[in-house]
Amino acid sequence: MEKLVRDNIPEIIEKNEGVKPKIRTANKEYNNKLKDKLKEEVKEFLKSEDSEELVDILEVIYALGKEKGLSKEEIEDLRVKKLIKKGGFDKKIILED
Repeated sequence: MEKLVRDNIPEIIEKNEGVKPKIRTANKEYNNKLKDKLKEEVKEFLKSEDSEELVDILEVIYALGKEKGLSKEEIEDLRVKKLIKKGGFDKKIILED
């Protein structure tokens, strides 16, 4: 399987399925596993459009930011600065040419 999971997933599996999952801690591959997880979560959202998948995407983004030395607040500050500079997506503008 070799996939990155949320911190409480092993305990949830053990409680719900009665089996102790085989786990290990990611080291050098952590950043790549986070990127794989981001792709997985985006794919799941695009397929289901479930709001919970957006939360999963955001959690992975926070973890990637942490790997780059950014706090959640710093990520939000960067988002707001870019919003002020370039705008958001409220106007639903499509650039045709």
